[in-house]
Order: sequence, then C-alpha cells, then structure tokens
Amino acid sequence: MYSIWERIKSGIYELFQRRAVVTIIVFCIMFSILVGRLFQLQIVNGQSYLDDYILQIQKTRTIQGTRGNIYDRNGKLLAYNELAYSVTIEDNGVYDTTAEKNKALNEEITRIIEIVEGHGDSVISDFSIVLDANNEYQFSMTDETQRLRFVADVFGESYIDSLDEEQKNMSAAQIIDYLCTDKTYGYGIDQDELERSQVLKMVNIRYAIGLNSFQKYIPTTVAEDVSDETVAEIMEHMDELQGVDIAEESLRRYTDSKYFANLIGYTGQISQEEYNALSKDEQEQYDLTDTVGKSGLEQVLDNTLQGDKGEVKLYVNSVGRVIDTVGETEPKAGNDVYLTIDADLQKAAYDILEQELAGILLSRMQDILDYDRTKSEDAADVIVASGDAYNAFIDNNIVDMSHFSAADAGGAEQSVYGKFAPYKEQVLSQLASIMQDGNASAYRDMTREWQAYLSHVVNEVLTGENGVIMSDSIDTSDETYQQWKNEETINIYTYLNYAISQNWVDASKLQDYLSSEGNYSDSAEVYSAMVSYVTDRLQNSTDFDKLIYQYMIKAGTVTGRELCMILYEQGVLPMDETQYNNLASGATGAYDFLRGKLQTLEITPGQLGLEPCRGSVVITDTDSGDVLACVSYPGYDNNRLANTMDSDYYNELNTSTSRPFYNSATQETTAPGSTYKPLVAVAGLTEGVIDTGTTVYCDGNFDVISPEVHCWVYPAGHGTMNVVSGITNSCNEFFNNIGYQLGMQDGSYSSEYGLERLRKYAEMFGLGETSGLEIPEMDPKISDEDSVRSAMGQGTNNYTTSQLARYITAVANEGTLYELTLLDRVENVDGEVVEEYQNGEARTIDGVSSSTWDAVHAGMAGVVKNSSVFTAINASSLSVSGKTGTAQQSTTHADHGLFVGFAPSDNPEIAMAVRIANGYSSSYASEVGSNIFQYYYQITDSAQLITGQAAEITVHTSGD
Repeated sequence: MYSIWERIKSGIYELFQRRAVVTIIVFCIMFSILVGRLFQLQIVNGQSYLDDYILQIQKTRTIQGTRGNIYDRNGKLLAYNELAYSVTIEDNGVYDTTAEKNKALNEEITRIIEIVEGHGDSVISDFSIVLDANNEYQFSMTDETQRLRFVADVFGESYIDSLDEEQKNMSAAQIIDYLCTDKTYGYGIDQDELERSQVLKMVNIRYAIGLNSFQKYIPTTVAEDVSDETVAEIMEHMDELQGVDIAEESLRRYTDSKYFANLIGYTGQISQEEYNALSKDEQEQYDLTDTVGKSGLEQVLDNTLQGDKGEVKLYVNSVGRVIDTVGETEPKAGNDVYLTIDADLQKAAYDILEQELAGILLSRMQDILDYDRTKSEDAADVIVASGDAYNAFIDNNIVDMSHFSAADAGGAEQSVYGKFAPYKEQVLSQLASIMQDGNASAYRDMTREWQAYLSHVVNEVLTGENGVIMSDSIDTSDETYQQWKNEETINIYTYLNYAISQNWVDASKLQDYLSSEGNYSDSAEVYSAMVSYVTDRLQNSTDFDKLIYQYMIKAGTVTGRELCMILYEQGVLPMDETQYNNLASGATGAYDFLRGKLQTLEITPGQLGLEPCRGSVVITDTDSGDVLACVSYPGYDNNRLANTMDSDYYNELNTSTSRPFYNSATQETTAPGSTYKPLVAVAGLTEGVIDTGTTVYCDGNFDVISPEVHCWVYPAGHGTMNVVSGITNSCNEFFNNIGYQLGMQDGSYSSEYGLERLRKYAEMFGLGETSGLEIPEMDPKISDEDSVRSAMGQGTNNYTTSQLARYITAVANEGTLYELTLLDRVENVDGEVVEEYQNGEARTIDGVSSSTWDAVHAGMAGVVKNSSVFTAINASSLSVSGKTGTAQQSTTHADHGLFVGFAPSDNPEIAMAVRIANGYSSSYASEVGSNIFQYYYQITDSAQLITGQAAEITVHTSGD
C-alpha cells in the first residue's frame, strides 16, 4: 500500500506527462517575463524611452540654392542676395489635444512677437488679409480670381471650383473667424481678448506654420532680417521657446528699386496656383516651400536664376522633431543674368520723366476746391484742382486716416476727425431717410455729393462683389432700369423696390436682417432689411469714408491747411517746426505749401495719383533691338514685396490711383496719334497713291467724307503740303488724303480697302504683334475703323510704348525690324558665359525705296529743327529726328502726349518712344525726349537736366 506521499508524487508525474499542462506552464512563464519587460519599459524607463524614441523614417530637407544676380549691360548690380538673421519655428511639440497645442503655440507666438517688436523688428506680414482705415478686415487683393485662390488655400482645396458657394462668398472677417474658432482646423485665438492687429499677426504666423504642417521638420520663418538684439534675446530664451531657432537666410535685395521694379519684379514663396500650373516635370523641381520669381524678369528667368538644390538627410521622431542629421549636400548658386539695360540711362530717363510730370501738374493746377471736370468741353481746358490734390492725401493713402482718431493723434488729426465723425453720422441718418422715402427727389435732381453717395450704395455696396443685387439677373433694357441708370428720372427707393419685385435681389444675402427665411419674406421686409444692410456696411466702409472726406474737402470743411499739417504729424514729411507752425498760423497757405512740395518733389506725381501721374519711355539700340531703357512711372519698392511680402504695402500699391503695378511701357495702350504718320507716309509712297512731289492744300478741313475731319490747326490751315512738310507740320489733312486715296478702288472710296492696305504696313512694321520683350505685354490693335482717321493715328489704333519703340527703330534703320529684348547673356558663378540671348531673326521691310526713307527722315528731322523744345540740341552738333503725337481720350480727361525719335539723324544709334498718359500736349513728351537725348549724348550737364525739381514748362495746347 502506497503512502500518501508516493501517491502525490505519482500524480504530479502523471500530470506533467500531459502536453497541455506543460504548454500552460511554459506560457505562464513567458507571460510573466513579458509583463516584467513591459513594466520595465513603460513604468521604470517609460519617460526616458518616450523622450528618445526614434521612428526609423529618414526625411530629406531640401536647401534652396542661392539665387543668381541680375546686372545691367555694364555690370552694375540690380538684384542680389544678402545674408540676414531670421527667427524660425518648427511645430514639433508633443500635445495631447488640439486645444492644448493651440494654447501652447499661441502663448509662444505671443512671446515671439513681443521680443521681435520690442527691438523694432517686425513679424511676417504676408497674409492676404489686412486691416483697413476703419480697423476692419479686408482682402489685400482686388482681383476676384486671386481672392478665390486664397480662400481655396485656406480651406485646403487645390482648385477654386472645389469651394462651395458659402466658402466662395466668405468675407475677410469670416475667414479670420473661421481660422480662429473652427473646432477642427481653428487656431484657438480669442478674438475678444486681443486687438485686431494682434489677432492678424497671430493668424499670419499660424497660417504660415500650417502650410508646413504636412512636413513639420521644415521650419517656418516668423520674422526676417532681424537685429542683433532680437537674435540675442531669442537665443537667451530658446530653452523656453519650443521649436524656435535663429537661422541665417539669403534674402533678395534690389538696388535703386523704384527705377527697375516694373522690369525686374520680385520673389516670394510659390503659391498653390503657381505650383499647379507647372508641368509634371517642372513640379519635380519645385517644392511648395520654394522661393520663386513672382513677377517681371525674376519670374521669366526663374529657372535660370534658381540654383541647384542641396539637401540634408534627417531622422525625425513621432511628432516630426529632428533627432539627427546624417548627411548634407551643399546647394549650388544660380546663374547670373546680364540685361541690355543701361542702369544710368534708365534712372536718368525716370527722373526726367518725373520732373516733367510734376511740372505739368504745377502748370495746370489752380486753387479751386470743388471742380467738376464733367463740365469741360475741351480736354485742353481740364485743370488740376487743389481740392483734388488735398483729397489725394486721403484717397491715395498718403496719410493714414485711421490714425485721425488714435489716442496719440496730432492736433490737426484730431481737428479733422472731430468734424468728420458727426458729419458721417448725419450722412448715414439722412441716407436712411432718403432710402425709405418714396417721394424723395429723383437722382438727377440730387446734389453731386448725394449722387455720389447713392451711386456708391447701388454700385458698390449692393451690386458689387457682395451681390445683393445680382447683376446677371438685371434686364438692362427694362424701362425702370433705364430710368435709373441713364435717364436718372427716378429715386433710389423706386429703383430698389422695383429690383426686388423683379427678383434681381438675392434675399439670402440679407438673412441676418430678416425676421423670417428670405425666400418667404415680403418685399417690404426685404427692402427694410436692405436699408439696414446698407447702413451697417457703410458704418465701417473705408471707401465710403473716403467719399465723405472728398466732399468735406470740396466744401472746405476739412481744410487743405489741416491736411498739410497732418503730413508732418504722421511723419510723411520730416518734421519742420517752422513750416508746421506757419501752416497752423496761416502764415503759409496750403496751396502755396502744396506747390512748393511738388516743386521739390517731396510730394511726387506718383503719390498724388492725379492726371497726369503715369508715363513711360523705351529706348533701343537701332542696330540690334537691344532695349537700353524701359521706364514705367511710377515705380515701387520691390524690396518690400520680395522674400516675405509686406501685405499692407501690397494693398497700398494695389489700390493706388497711379497704378504702380501697371507697367506703363508694356501694358498701357493708346492711340499713337501723329507718331503713326511716318508709317502712313511709307504706305502712301510705296503703294503709289502719292509721290514725293504730290501736294495737298490744307485749309484745316478735310470734307471729302462725312463727318468731316479737322486739322489740328483748324480753323487755320497749313497751306500747300508735300510728304516732307506734311510730316514736319503734322498736317492731318495731308494724311487724311493718303487714307482716302488708299481706300480708292475702281474709282470709289472704300474705307475697308484703305484699312486693309494700312494694316499691311502696320504689320510690316511689327504693330500686329507684341514687341518681343520678355516681360508681359498687351497685344496691339491695328485700326479696323475709318481709313481716313486711322491714317492720322486715330481710328481704333492702340499700341504700347514698347511697340511704338520697335516700329520707330525700324524707321530709323530704314527697314530692319528687330524683336526687342531685355536680355544680353547668362554667366555661371565662375564668370563663364553659358548662354548669349538672341532676340530672334530680324526681318527686312521689303519694297520701300531709298527715296521714301529719305523723305520720311527729312520730315522727321524737320519736326525737331522747327521745335523750340529742341533748342539745346539744334544748337549742338547732334542731329535728331522725331515725331510728336497727341492721342485724344475724351473732353473730361487730358489727351495723351507722345514722342518718337532717333539720333543721330544721319546714322542712327538709338531710338526712343515716350508717352505721358493724360499729358495734355505732345510738347511735354518731346521735352522728355529732348532731355534724354541731351543726357545720353552729354550735350547738357546731367546736373542741369536732373535737378530734383519739377520741370519749368510753358502751357501748351494739345497740338498734333
């Protein structure tokens, strides 16, 4: 009999003979080991492993190569790179929730802003929303497509069409609110606790960080070109600032920026739209963080100027923080580009043009506050009113009207705002009454001031981009619409109520003012909501405020004296206590002060944005088509747009009435006026409708067609003219006759036939195509109306200054038509020429006899010899040939003045075209041309030509 112990031993033995039991025991042992190991990893060493945990994912950060330099033809530096310190941030913190992340980031960004601004530096300001004068959010762009592209970027859409209607119609304020408060994508910024300017700065930075959210290891620039003091403080507090660093960046710089901005353009970060426009092969060369050329030659030559990218291989952790750098390839610098431009000539031509514009303004300016140009019957009689100049201080943002109500506003600012605020309330109250009064006066019976307010309400507030009145729905032939729009015989109450009855109004846009759903509101409720909508919108409308100021200035309520004093109070002009006090006491009158500052160019035509304020000059080498100068006035400071854009400055330029972004040399087209006559002379002589002995008697009136055409000397006449004297005297009647004779077919006149023959020669001289310049250029327009008038440069002819320069270059060299070019060569970093630009194969204008060229040149030489404008040149050994022209616009706007010419007459080296938009007379354009020739050929000392003072000129009639 076994003992109990033996039984136990036997039982245990039998148990372990079973496989299942063995398996269970082994599993328990292994599980115990695993639990122990997990305890060691997560509890004992958990924090250490969390801090050091590395995902074995290698990332590559590309480093953009240094951009190539741009030089003029003589090696003068126009665009270059400069190393500067920037403050950067990487979004690489570890957060449990979005709210925690937002709180930490916002606190950190606030601290960065304090440090940066505390040392006089600025954080980035390249967001597409800015604050207007009423401290309201507004988009910085005026182009609707650009606005929608930005909205698409905000919502992460690659294409505008992916936006829904609500997103497309969001205001700037709604975009800010979305970015601050959206539960999923919002930044958690408390708009109630912060000033709007602070909100905008934080949104700007958060948005920039968000653009890199898909690759957190890419740092975002928060502030660039910061001072050593900012660098020191950031470095001192870097342990407290998660992901913040100081980086050395290559920033794009421009020499003498205003002179070359319209040519060279500027750089900036590539946009989603620009990236999408690239081909697949090109997209492989660019990242969405790359800096690219945004306009001008920087954009055109981007591939040439871009260097080869380098790269850094990185290891990043689970939240994108860089843990280790394992390899680096150095980037290579881009190629340098040399232009055909002569920088000194470009600058001289710009300065000469500006002086002339200032002189014209002074010669046409009168001390009149309220001037109605619509009453003018002749363009030559249009004046520049002092009231318009004072208004330009506000309208063209020379002074900041938002500062008038600031706590630190000056005495004149406070005085102006003290009058403005109650007057605006009065206007808004009266406007609401007029809109609700069915018996209010018809539009045509209102004062000019109230017509302006009511037009603003209908055209800008209701029918503009807000679309309360749907312009596409309006029946423009409707009788009531015509009574409002053209006949002006009804009041605004009648028109708007009728618009509602015709379903031209989108009531959904008024939803916030309706007590019921818009689709079910009656017309009275909709109209009441419309009135409330209008008054609310106008309460914070910068444009409406500017309109009110305009009429307060016209009435003398806001005085020119106060506005001139504000120039000093806001630092637009350096403070001059004597001048300021003289203005305050009345010892110096506002009109005399204004004239004095315009005379010394302390206030420029480009700032005022009055007519005239724009001009252009294009100068070519007649033997090659190389462009020696391509001037567009006014220019701008492209340094403030390059790298990280200054959005406020961009908005200022975008809304300026002088249109500085608009290249007047290549994008402004007008009729050529009498500068077209040399071409018509070639056509008439070559087609055989005249010869060099043909004469026409000019009595000032060409009455062969109806309506008859007057010569510019009418009611006088030129007498007997041949082709040479016809060009010299710019006789309209002589060239009307050529246009008529070109239209003769089988004994009868056909304007279409004449136009066809004129077109042939316009195309021969390159006026049927763009000039060849490498920057954007408007397409030309060869006249398709009225052969007789087209022959004297009118009709529907429209050309840019650059196209006229190409044409006159071919006249100068007797028939060689070059494609114009701005580009000379490309050199690599070692100074080796890697490409020489060719400006296309020159074309020869065939079939034109030497006697024809001789006659045309003789006529153009006579223009200069008979003109007092060219006295200095005619007294020298230089012979110059030229042709003036005046392009009519309307009776309420001054004519455009033009001049084309070349020198020396017997062996041309350079040719030029000059246009002064709304420049009254071709004589003024001729003065610019004369001074440029004097400068180029050193006939007159440059210090006498470029004085920094407005030109002293005599008032001329419009002329030819």
